[in-house]
Amino acid sequence: MSTSGSKRKKKQDPSKLALWYSRYYHGKMQTAPKVPVTSLDDFSIWYTPGVAAVSLAVAKNPDLSFELTNRWNTLCILTDGSRVLGLGDIGPEGSLPVMEGKALIYKYLGGVDAIPIPVNAHEPEKIIELARHIEPAFGAIHLEDIASPKCFQILDKLKETLSIPVWHDDQQGTAGVILAGLYNSLTLTGRKIGDARIVLMGAGAANIAAARLMISAGASPGNLILVDSKGILHSEREDMDRMMLQNKWKYELALKTNSERRTGGIDEAVKGSDALIAASKPGPHTLTKDTLRKMNDNSILFALSNPVPEIWPREAKEAGVKIIATGRSDFPNQVNNSLIFPSIIRGVLDVRSKSISDEVIIVGAKELAAFTVDEGSMSEEHILPTMMDWEIFPLVASAVGEACVKLGLSRIRLTRKQLHKRAQEIIEKTKKMIDKLQESKLIEPLPRVRELR
Repeated sequence: MSTSGSKRKKKQDPSKLALWYSRYYHGKMQTAPKVPVTSLDDFSIWYTPGVAAVSLAVAKNPDLSFELTNRWNTLCILTDGSRVLGLGDIGPEGSLPVMEGKALIYKYLGGVDAIPIPVNAHEPEKIIELARHIEPAFGAIHLEDIASPKCFQILDKLKETLSIPVWHDDQQGTAGVILAGLYNSLTLTGRKIGDARIVLMGAGAANIAAARLMISAGASPGNLILVDSKGILHSEREDMDRMMLQNKWKYELALKTNSERRTGGIDEAVKGSDALIAASKPGPHTLTKDTLRKMNDNSILFALSNPVPEIWPREAKEAGVKIIATGRSDFPNQVNNSLIFPSIIRGVLDVRSKSISDEVIIVGAKELAAFTVDEGSMSEEHILPTMMDWEIFPLVASAVGEACVKLGLSRIRLTRKQLHKRAQEIIEKTKKMIDKLQESKLIEPLPRVRELR
């Protein structure tokens, strides 16, 4: 991309550019063959009559679908559009541009062929049933932008019943990258996860999953405090009976966290805390300087709301916060699930895993965190790599694949070295293919904005 082109785009409103370019390109993704076709005779191999032999082989042994078709590298992005980040319930059609964007990231960073499937079904049972029906076509299923608490029910049930990995990015992806950022932030401030006092502001899919993953990673449940719109979660809150019936995942955390049984709101929650993970409503005044000053010295803040964080990083620094991360790329320390989901899925696909456990996600988070340490680049303003550090994706993928093998989740056994080579080759080949398509202008260059008006 030219410097002048980059400057031209930066001067424009990204929302307007997205609309103009989407209209020009008619979407972001397309399918393309991977086999040569040089004459009509080739179709006798790829289709009838030759294809019958392939179908019969798969019918006798369904696992051959991972070898003889593209199932091994095909992912479904399944959504009902009921909780699209920053937009809310915009329905399946409204969610499709977001799902296409997700598919683009999967292909570019992970070499994964992802197919968006927004569905006009909103009851958990219907989404679960639909996922069961389409399982034979995919190597994994990615759930996206499904409202809480039904997203928990859907994920848990599909993990129990499907024989392919099911991933909910708003839960596991966000939790995984939060954990990775927290590992390095705690190291920089001289703490360990088992001793840290951590407050989670917001009790939706992201923070409930983050709390559960932190506990699996060694955090003391009693040292965690969750705060929702009604205040601090604790076992004697007046809405516990309703919570038990409507959101058992939140209810379970209310029972096991907050050992001091604190009550009140965010100000009471953060007193004496080491880290605050905010996944709440957009700011910039959702959090105040006075609230942050109640935290311990050398405190950590992840203000992850988009498009505007709960408080501007500059103000958080003025309040004494040592390490501040946001969900945005235009501030230091972006904590975004795009750093982890392409490589997690690359890893589980490469060993044909049957599921994704918390242990697997923790391995991925540790590998992601280790990258900046190993590179010698970790600092208060660089706790994690960025999406431009493409080397991280095959590294995390190979660590994840190895973990699946060790945990007995995989259909095939490959070594860490084999997995790294495989992931690296797939991702590099994808990048070269995209570069060639752009060089030949089969992917058309971005038109000038004035040509779109």
